[in-house]
Amino acid sequence: MRKWLVPLIAVGAGGLGAFLLSDKGRATLRRRMLYLGEAPESWDEWNAGAQSELQRIQDALNQIAQTLEPRGEAGR
Repeated sequence: MRKWLVPLIAVGAGGLGAFLLSDKGRATLRRRMLYLGEAPESWDEWNAGAQSELQRIQDALNQIAQTLEPRGEAGR
């Protein structure tokens, strides 16, 4: 399988390049770029949701770390 990996990647990249250089590929790429340019609000909403979720995960990890910290032993 490994000896076929590089040729498969080359053929796939070549096919993708040929598609993007064709008229249909350029039109598809143009439509995708327009779609991304028209929807920044949805990206902002997704980003805000991801940030709040990451903060929630960080808070949970901090709480777990605090409970796992070694405490001072009696007699020392």
